[in-house]
Amino acid sequence: MNVTLRVRATPSASALFLRPWTDDDVEPLVEAYRDPTLRRWTTLPVETIEDAAKWLELQRRGWETGERMSFAVYRGHFGGGEGRLAGNVVMKRTGSSRESAEVGYWTAAHARGRGVASRALEALTGWAFDVFAVEGLERLDLLHQVDNLASCRVAEKAGYGFHQVLPAQPPFPGEGHLHIRRADAPT
Repeated sequence: MNVTLRVRATPSASALFLRPWTDDDVEPLVEAYRDPTLRRWTTLPVETIEDAAKWLELQRRGWETGERMSFAVYRGHFGGGEGRLAGNVVMKRTGSSRESAEVGYWTAAHARGRGVASRALEALTGWAFDVFAVEGLERLDLLHQVDNLASCRVAEKAGYGFHQVLPAQPPFPGEGHLHIRRADAPT
């Protein structure tokens, strides 16, 4: 699927564009994963070019199966020069239910605190409800570890209300938060 999402610049934040990951993202992906904070919150390690190639293959297969639609998030303007890799947003549709899906994200160290995650998540959310409503998508779930306070703030900024505390279960070592956004929620 050839999808590009654009988020306009604001007086305090640069423009963003989101697109499916490509082989051109190998080196920026490895660079982003050098950040210990990012590695702390993610479950798939990317330390080498080979790791990045495997990670990108997982993203490609996800698009092919429709189970994992993952977008590279870039700051800057589309075309001419893409800017710098700022993060990732993903929608995961596993299992038989088409009423709900899970979303996730991460932000590169240089892009944190600049509204990238919440704005990219909002773009993904709008796209998901627009594209998958016909298949019955009504709810998006966002999960994060309880001690990841930044993810809690991002969820709330993007309109994902806190729903409940979840018990620890692999691969996550501690309790988590479940945030939910419904298709009919006001924006």
